[in-house]
Amino acid sequence: MKLKKIIALAAMVLSLPASADEGMWTLYNLPTQVYDQMCGYGFQLPYGSLYQGDQAVKNAVVNFSGYCSGVVVSPDGLVFTNHHCGFESIRSHSTVEHDYMLNGFYAKSYSEELPNDNMFVAFMVKQEDVTPLLEKAGFSKLGREGKAAAVDSLENIMTQQAKAQDSSLYVSIDAFYEGNQWIATTYQQFDDLRLVFTVPKSMGKFGGETDNWMWPRQTCDFSVFRIYANPKTNGPARYSKDNVPYHPKHWAPVSLQGYKDGDFAMTMGYPGSTERYLSSYGIEEMRMRNAVRAQARGVKQDVMVRHMRADEAVRIKYDSKFATSSNYWKNSIGMNKCIDSIGLIQQKRDYEYRIKAYIDSTGYLKDSLNFDTLKALYAQKATATHDMLLLSESFLRTNELVTRAIQGKRMGKVVKDEKKPRKSYLTFDDDQKTWDASLDKEVLAVALKNYKEHVADAHNLPAFYATIATRYAGDYQRFVDDVWSKSVLMKTGKRIYFNKKDYDKDPGVRLGKELQDISMNLYGQLDNKSQRINDLERMLCAAKLRMEEDMPHYSDANFTMRLSYGRVGGYDIGGQPSGYYTTAESIVEKMKQGDKGVIDYQAEPVMHQLMGASDYGRYADKTTGKMQLCLLTNNDITGGNSGSPLFDGQGRLIGLAFDGNWDSLASDIMFDKVLARTISVDIRYVLYLMDRWGHADRLLQEIGAK
Repeated sequence: MKLKKIIALAAMVLSLPASADEGMWTLYNLPTQVYDQMCGYGFQLPYGSLYQGDQAVKNAVVNFSGYCSGVVVSPDGLVFTNHHCGFESIRSHSTVEHDYMLNGFYAKSYSEELPNDNMFVAFMVKQEDVTPLLEKAGFSKLGREGKAAAVDSLENIMTQQAKAQDSSLYVSIDAFYEGNQWIATTYQQFDDLRLVFTVPKSMGKFGGETDNWMWPRQTCDFSVFRIYANPKTNGPARYSKDNVPYHPKHWAPVSLQGYKDGDFAMTMGYPGSTERYLSSYGIEEMRMRNAVRAQARGVKQDVMVRHMRADEAVRIKYDSKFATSSNYWKNSIGMNKCIDSIGLIQQKRDYEYRIKAYIDSTGYLKDSLNFDTLKALYAQKATATHDMLLLSESFLRTNELVTRAIQGKRMGKVVKDEKKPRKSYLTFDDDQKTWDASLDKEVLAVALKNYKEHVADAHNLPAFYATIATRYAGDYQRFVDDVWSKSVLMKTGKRIYFNKKDYDKDPGVRLGKELQDISMNLYGQLDNKSQRINDLERMLCAAKLRMEEDMPHYSDANFTMRLSYGRVGGYDIGGQPSGYYTTAESIVEKMKQGDKGVIDYQAEPVMHQLMGASDYGRYADKTTGKMQLCLLTNNDITGGNSGSPLFDGQGRLIGLAFDGNWDSLASDIMFDKVLARTISVDIRYVLYLMDRWGHADRLLQEIGAK
């Protein structure tokens, strides 16, 4: 017993307890210890108000299109999310003549609200633990494919049962605690989502990459959408001009009351992915992956920036793509700096020694969890992992030619001739509104060169590199131009007969096939080792949970709804207090830098006037008298939480989470309770621009902020 107590005490360094500033908690089984601590920090609502009943807080929070979060703020289905979450919608509706990305947009009536393809919001209806159901069928004894089949089967059965009650429902089953637990979530999805309001990019992305992941911030990172529903049922429906605004069960009350240092703060949303149970060997691999991602993206982004600044039409096409790429480029750089600065790998290794001591003392998983084996497996797949990621970052989903070459029939329109298969063909639509030939060609050329220079194993070079060396004398641009001009894949609208011999000889098709050959080879090298590693990582998590079984533990993020809680407050930067909010004066000073040529701080004259106003009316803070822009809390968030509502202790909306500070970038693997902070846009700043810039009276009345 003495040894166990010593181990448990030492493990507190990297444990996952219910602390006010750490944890991504599921709502259906929120530990009472966590709820009690929330109340101790100022939460004032009953336990059941979070999850149970029509008026539960969760019923106002949405999964926004599978990559962000959002919150319903009116009885007519208005949804607030981040500007960068609405980026693609805003871009897709923009033209040179009507550039909503550059100039902003406000729909003055329902009829002007803009529909969007491939966008949705989903509400979580309920969650339940289905681990016992799976185990009853011998789940733990199955291999990877068998487990996947068992989960799919149960998911289908539960979806059928849900649809028997309500045809708009579906069920998703996800792994928790590294696969030690499985939870089924029932969702209701609405596919008719329309753009209602956005500020100009100068404000929605103020600070750009200069300020990304940094504090202080002044970004007004929000956009407004509306959910539309079947007029007869108020349920989900595909887009139709006859659909009407959705009337939700619950919407979040929007507060003008503000906050002060130390106040309770809660986020709800859909954090995408964390790996806080990951072994030290896994973190070493993550560090390598971050380095590869940052290097490969940086090379391509240099080309994108140059072309986007030279041509407004190109900028519109690539704004969203560049923002997505650059966000995780900077994230990767910052995460590695954090890993190194706090010695995280060694911290994890020390903690693993404690787990091993626990295993040795108790016998739990003693014959299954072997740390030497785990280390060896990671080492064996290091080279293939490096080259697989480099291949993906260099070529996949980054270039139109390669995308068409790899996806082929999955991307084009296929016309089949069953009687004469050789006459079956595919065509590609004219989709040049989403890409630019000159930019795309140069990006591919620099990516080809960069892959050659950084590949770890020369055997992982596709065959066409020999052609580039001999026929093109190493001139990557000439090679790309030649393939582009000769390949039938880039002939928009042309019939491409994919069952004829000439198809396989096409230079674009060959390029795609040779890339796929390398990818499949690398996948084969990784597959078996990755599965064994996953099994050992799952057991490592199980050992940790068993060793600390008296403490509440949250699972890693997996894009299911989670709650995090903490307090409003700053931190120390270089020994100086950061402050916990920014004011209008600070953005005016940065705008002056923009006037002198700092691109990320440039803004329209009207924004200078609005932010330099002498009177901010009801949007000014009642205590400071200032127009407060962004605020800091110690909530625990990650990617996917963008657009998450920030609630006060009464469940009122006071902000939208949009970023973390530089010191939060290692939070995917370890949350720094001292330095990590969530950055949110103050809801009063949001409403101020809706009012004074957009003159969106109908929306403000609909929201009814108090």
